[in-house]
Parts: sequence; structure tokens; C-alpha cells
Amino acid sequence: MSRKGEIKREIKAGEEEIERLEKKRARSQSALLDAIISETKPDKADVEYFKVFSRLIEVERENLRKLKEELKKL
Repeated sequence: MSRKGEIKREIKAGEEEIERLEKKRARSQSALLDAIISETKPDKADVEYFKVFSRLIEVERENLRKLKEELKKL
């Protein structure tokens, strides 16, 4: 029972982290979209932020999948 509760807390924390990361990524995403619409070259920092946040989101989602699988097995 204790492990189930721990996994559920980890899942909730992971979902909240994904939400925070997606908000941060949206800022750089809007800057990239603006550059595309304006037909200008995007700022390298915005591109790098977008890539970093996207990778972090992917890692966190993979972690959530593993936690949910572990929870199903208990």
C-alpha cells in the first residue's frame, strides 16, 4: 500500500512538472512562430530553449509511462 501511494504522488508530481515545462516551452515556441511568420531567422537561444524543454518533457512523459505501468502491476 505504501508503494502505491508513493507512485501516485510521483505521478502527480510528474504531471505537474510536464505542465510547468510545457508553459516554458510555449514561450520559446511563440517566439519561433513569430520568426516564421515575420520571415526572419529565429534567435538561437529560443531554438535551444525549445529543444531543451521538448527533451525534458519527453523524459518526464517516459517516466510517467513507467510509473503507471508499475502501478498497474501492484
